[in-house]
Amino acid sequence: MNTLRAACEAIFGHHRPGALASRYGPRGLRLLLNIAVAALVLALPFTALAAPETPSSLASSDATSQGPVASIASTDGPPRAEMQARGFNATTLSVVTVTAEDAKPVQHYAIAGGDTLYGIAEKYGVTLDDLAYANGIDDESTVLHTGNDIVIPPGRGALYTVKDGDTVPAIAQKFKVDPAAIMSYNRLYFEQQQNFAPGKTIFVPGAAVPAMKRLTANRFIAPPGGDKLPAHTGRLSWPVNGVITQYFWWGHTGVDIAAPYGTPLRSSDDGIVVATGWVAVGGLRVCVQHGGGFKTCYYHTSAVYVSPGDVVKRGQIIAAIGLTGVTTGPHVHWEVWLNGVQVNGLDY
Repeated sequence: MNTLRAACEAIFGHHRPGALASRYGPRGLRLLLNIAVAALVLALPFTALAAPETPSSLASSDATSQGPVASIASTDGPPRAEMQARGFNATTLSVVTVTAEDAKPVQHYAIAGGDTLYGIAEKYGVTLDDLAYANGIDDESTVLHTGNDIVIPPGRGALYTVKDGDTVPAIAQKFKVDPAAIMSYNRLYFEQQQNFAPGKTIFVPGAAVPAMKRLTANRFIAPPGGDKLPAHTGRLSWPVNGVITQYFWWGHTGVDIAAPYGTPLRSSDDGIVVATGWVAVGGLRVCVQHGGGFKTCYYHTSAVYVSPGDVVKRGQIIAAIGLTGVTTGPHVHWEVWLNGVQVNGLDY
């Protein structure tokens, strides 16, 4: 630095620009000026290093944002530059992508005695068809074996196992959804090679899955004896919260209660299922024998979730509102029998 300063003083301090021009000529003067500028530029980094640090300014700075950009690693091998993080701790950076907040995990459930497919669907808040599709069940008559594992889809949609040759657009077309929904939910924008490999299970939100085949054959058992029936719990409960569209009278054998298609129908009391299946006019129906001589039947259903011989509880879902048989709109024809005689269920 002292030598550089002395040279500048020798050029600019002892000689005036005019004298320099007369001595070295215009070209020589320009050459000297260019050399001086280059020397000053080269000297700037050394000047910054030699400048004293101000303790107050260092104390007020943010270490994470003002730290050095690079440092020299001290190892047994040759020295190398190591980049330092700006604004965060580099050692906390992970390459693992965090799961999307709206992506729920696939759950598993061990089937217990008395479980029904619809009961499991209701417990986990999924539709019957989505649950059936996720487990390869295409017929309502499929027997659930105690102890077997059943897969619970994370929401409304389809669990699908990727096969060789599959593409996102093809799967989207199969299930009638937007490809972006599949890409986003399964994080395929960032990890497609990992999450879309053959054998991987993906979730297709909002997928249209094939409907499970419902039981329509007329099946029944002999009414159990009174000692085998649950005790009558009191007044019968309504099978569904809806609007009465027709009351019981001598020309109408039950009470019609309208509700949206697919609304769950619940057993009016504890009892044993004695009949299911299709009948003329009434369509798909289910009947439950109760204690105290009562029997209730539910007609025009879209689906029945119990079978003859099943023990049901008061308020348990046994079917769903439908349009089967002769009907002008979704409703249940609710019949009540007392000791073999049809009565007005609203009186009991």
